[in-house]
Amino acid sequence: MSWLINLSGLALMALIVWWFWLAGAGKARRATHGAVDIIVDDGVYEPAVIESNAGEPLSLRFERRDASPCAEQVVFHGLDVSEYLPVGETTTVTLTPEQPGTYRFTCQMNMYQGKLIVH
Repeated sequence: MSWLINLSGLALMALIVWWFWLAGAGKARRATHGAVDIIVDDGVYEPAVIESNAGEPLSLRFERRDASPCAEQVVFHGLDVSEYLPVGETTTVTLTPEQPGTYRFTCQMNMYQGKLIVH
């Protein structure tokens, strides 16, 4: 019986890792006309991977559907940009990444994960 409990615990841990860090790591969305719409819902950013060009202004429109306190802020690591995201509203974050590279964007608790790939 105890092996069944241990197995269930391991399965639950694997599901949590997949949900928060591995799911949604799909195809990159290329910024069209310098803008991308991002849905914040159910623990993920959709799309979670965005591509842009260095030196070009980029407008990211975050539509927050998830009322979880974790989703209330987006933080762009390495770009010194963060923004509060009100529930049920679309918030535009405008930035101009100057250097090529990969920049993470997360919620303030690092549960929601995304990548901005700058060429």
